[in-house]
Amino acid sequence: MRRRLTVLAMVAAATVALAALGPAAVAAPASVPGTVSSGKVKLTVRAAPTAASAPVTALRTGAKLTIACWVRGPRTKGRVRTTDRWDRLTSGAYVSDAYVSRRTTPPACPAPAPAPATPTPSSTVPPVIVPPTGAVPVSVWVAPVPGKGSSGFRTVSRPAHDGIDIMAARETPIRATAAGTVVTVVCNTSGPSCDVDGSPAVKGCGWYVEIHHAGDIVTRYCHMVRRPDVTVGQQVSAGQTIGAVGTSGNSSGPHLHFEVHYGRPATRLNAVDPVPFMKAAGAPVA
Repeated sequence: MRRRLTVLAMVAAATVALAALGPAAVAAPASVPGTVSSGKVKLTVRAAPTAASAPVTALRTGAKLTIACWVRGPRTKGRVRTTDRWDRLTSGAYVSDAYVSRRTTPPACPAPAPAPATPTPSSTVPPVIVPPTGAVPVSVWVAPVPGKGSSGFRTVSRPAHDGIDIMAARETPIRATAAGTVVTVVCNTSGPSCDVDGSPAVKGCGWYVEIHHAGDIVTRYCHMVRRPDVTVGQQVSAGQTIGAVGTSGNSSGPHLHFEVHYGRPATRLNAVDPVPFMKAAGAPVA
C-alpha cells in the first residue's frame, strides 16, 4: 500500500510540473533532412525566399541539408516538384523546395514581425529602381528593343523558356537595358554558324551577350544577326547599342530573346520573369 501511494505521488508531481511548463515549453518540431536534386547545375542558397534575393552559396546535386521550416514565395517548377514553398535552412538561408528531396514535410515557419515603414524619399533625391522581388537598388533602365513581348516566361506550353521573346525587324538595334559590364559574347548553336539564319530544328541562343549590372543582376540578349558590337570586359551605358536583331540559333524568325537573372553566373535557377522586373524598372516590355 505504501509503495502504491509513493507511485501515485510521483505521477501527481510530474503532472503538476508539466502543467507549470505550459504551452511555451512544448518542444519545437524537429528539423527535416533533405537532399539537393538540381541536376547538372548547382542549387543557389539565398538570403531570402525568392529567386531575386542575394545568393549566399550554391550546393551541388546530392548535397545534404537540414530544413528548419518553410515559407511561401514565388512559384517554381523544379526537378522534384512544382511549388511555392521555400525551405528555411537551419543556417537561416533559403532554398526552393522544388529542388529538394525529403521524406517528410517540414513545419511552416512562424509569421515574421512586421517590417518598419520605409520613409518617403525627399522630392530632391533622384528615384531608384528596386527589383520586384529583390532588395538592391539599381540605376536607370530602358527597353532593349521597341515592341512588346510575344512569348512569355515559362509558360505552360514552354516551361523551359527562361525569358521573353520580343518581335522586332531584322537589324533593329539592341540596346543595353542598364549600365554594366559585358561578361559574355558567345556564338551558341548546333548549326554550322551563328552568321546564318537558324531554325526551330537548331539548338542554342545564336549570337548572344550577357551584361552584369549593379545589384548582381545579369541580362541576356539572344539571336543576334551577327557578331555583337561589344566585347567581354567592356563597360556599357543604358541605351547603348550592343548588337542587332536577327534569327540565329533556335529561332523561327527575327526577334530578341531577353532574359533577366539575379546572380552570376546566369542559370535556370536564378532567372526571373523580365515582364514584372522591367515594369518595376520603368521600362515595360509587355
